Amino acid sequence: MAHENRIHQLEDIANRSPQHEGKWDALAAGEMSVSSSHSGTTYLVPVPVTLKAQLGSPTALAIGAFSTTLTTLALALMEFRGLTITNVFIGNFFFVAGIGMVISAQWELVLGNTYAYTVLSAFGFFYGGFGAIITPLFGVQAAYGTDTAGYNNGLGFFVLMWAVWNFFFLLGSLPLNLVYIGIFFTVQMAFTLVAASYFATADGHAGTALGLKKTAGAFAFLSGLLGYYTVANLMCQEAMFFSFPMGDTSRFFSAKKTQD
Repeated sequence: MAHENRIHQLEDIANRSPQHEGKWDALAAGEMSVSSSHSGTTYLVPVPVTLKAQLGSPTALAIGAFSTTLTTLALALMEFRGLTITNVFIGNFFFVAGIGMVISAQWELVLGNTYAYTVLSAFGFFYGGFGAIITPLFGVQAAYGTDTAGYNNGLGFFVLMWAVWNFFFLLGSLPLNLVYIGIFFTVQMAFTLVAASYFATADGHAGTALGLKKTAGAFAFLSGLLGYYTVANLMCQEAMFFSFPMGDTSRFFSAKKTQD
């Protein structure tokens, strides 16, 4: 009975009388839809409001934080304009990426996006952890004293384990699109090369370490640009009602999903 009270016949509001004006507005806004009964009578039926329709998307903010932090780090890795010390980017590591990405990730969880939640949370934790390592207040480097080999080996293992984790994100991006695949592939290369650079430094191969670090910076820079491209795509979808090509790859996996 309650359901019948929420259904309004289309013929009753066809004259757009003042008492029915709101129903036409609801129809135009997508809050109601036109449906037909078995007898052929046309009705206006309320459209169920979903959580995703009520909440905005946090993805653009999170990817923007990821790209901004990674791009500035990449510039230091490549030693642009003589920049070699990354402590100036601690603010980015802790607040822009560390806090910004983790908070954004929680809303992805609310929306039911497990993959996005995991990726954004993980990279937020990575940036926060790396920021803590290079912050003098925490005394990480000071704890090693003159044992620079031990410090660099420790950093190498830290980054290498993140390369392992990122590999699973890369696998998960395969059914999504080429841009996401590109982001995770370039991050994979950057992590691996940075880890190798730290190991080379620990072994006393300064020249090799520098080359590896700069190459890693180049891959990280490309990843940051792809992230900005994604942000531009999301912003244009939201504000300008068009999108950029992302290279959808889901069609290559749809048959497998159907079989499963």
